[in-house]
Amino acid sequence: MSWTDERIDLLQKLWLQGMSASRIANELANGLTRNAVIGKVYRLGLSGRTKAVAPVPSSNPRPQQKAPSRAPDPRPLSPMVQGNTALALKPSLYEAPAPAPNKEIVVAMSEPVTILELRESMCRWPIGDPTAPEFRFCGAKKLPGLGPYCSCHAGVAYLPQHERRRERRVQRTA
Repeated sequence: MSWTDERIDLLQKLWLQGMSASRIANELANGLTRNAVIGKVYRLGLSGRTKAVAPVPSSNPRPQQKAPSRAPDPRPLSPMVQGNTALALKPSLYEAPAPAPNKEIVVAMSEPVTILELRESMCRWPIGDPTAPEFRFCGAKKLPGLGPYCSCHAGVAYLPQHERRRERRVQRTA
């Protein structure tokens, strides 16, 4: 499909009349798509449009019926929405769940190592602030198959599945 001068003139005329890109594509036919029309309009720099012509009312207008009056809705008002932000009518307070009891975790300390001293068989648990020169890694011997941490740090980093389920249940009920 090529844009001939006649087709461009017709496109401009229909666009300025307020016709939609889909209807213009149907008018011009020959496999022309809505997107092709929009692209050509953009490249031509067409912008000013008049409103589309409203459909002509029939000569036999129906008498308008009054909408039946509705009783007030007994349900409470739903939260108002403004933009993408929901606004609650009344703030509601929720009690935070009690924190889980802290486990006494004893981590066997070995000599912390720098990143240059870190080996494949060593624990990669970070110790300290990564931006500080004193930053080190645990460096304890890790067991194969336990991930990047020694058994002590793996116990801190990973929760068993049954404990995760229990914590989720506690959070839902709160």
